[in-house]
Amino acid sequence: MELRLENEKDYFEVENLTREAFWDVYRPGCSEHLVLNKLRQADSFIKDLDYVLIEDGKIVGNIVYTKMFTGTERKMSDEVIAFGPISVHPDFQRKGLGKKLIEYTLDKAKCLGYKAVLITGDNNYYNPLGFESACRYHVYLPGTSEDDEAAFFMAKELEEGYLGNNSGIYDFDTCFNVSEEELEIFDRKFPEKSKREAKETDLA
Repeated sequence: MELRLENEKDYFEVENLTREAFWDVYRPGCSEHLVLNKLRQADSFIKDLDYVLIEDGKIVGNIVYTKMFTGTERKMSDEVIAFGPISVHPDFQRKGLGKKLIEYTLDKAKCLGYKAVLITGDNNYYNPLGFESACRYHVYLPGTSEDDEAAFFMAKELEEGYLGNNSGIYDFDTCFNVSEEELEIFDRKFPEKSKREAKETDLA
């Protein structure tokens, strides 16, 4: 197993990997591969934390990080970051590779001087990795109430006590919001895949 920084020649392979990893998981098809493509061009993107995981000479995993935005004025933070998408090829899932990507890059992030990481996801997966409900630190997403625990929004301090002095509203890069029109156009670059039927429990 090898972990290294992604380079430009990896881009399409990693986007296709991301597409395979998320296809039909949260909705019919997926949008994460387009999100990844857009994030790489964003000012918030952190190239020094864009890692691929290689097994038997093949890229089977990827994780990327971006800087968070603070307050209602959406000021980019130089100290609070987020990771995602994080992708592991379906053939290599449930082998602890996602955990390896996260732990390795969290150590790198700390060495680079970042103070805290915010994410959304399954708290049952991320709690053992040291993430806690962000509301514990009085950190919230825009439009959420301080009375709403929002267990899916989690935080991990890389510098103990940092969020205690830097609480408030944090938000992700707008690149995470994609339209169905741009997704349809972008998806034409990739092999055709059938989509499952929509379900009431699908994410919007």
